Amino acid sequence: MNDPYEKLANAIILQAVKDYRTARKKLEKYPKNKDAKLMVEDCERFFRSDWFAALTGIDGQMLLKKLQEESLS
Repeated sequence: MNDPYEKLANAIILQAVKDYRTARKKLEKYPKNKDAKLMVEDCERFFRSDWFAALTGIDGQMLLKKLQEESLS
């Protein structure tokens, strides 16, 4: 884990997860919040992207499913 590129990739993914969680919480309180909707859409697109797949071996669809389940509970 000393590889700086791996650290950067992990930081990008963790920030996307954080942004997604924050936006979902905001949408729970303010369902019409356009910025939060855009952030959720951007993050979902990222988790499904080739770029995400290039950054990590994690299954983006599975991660997204877990995050969606988390926001429902």
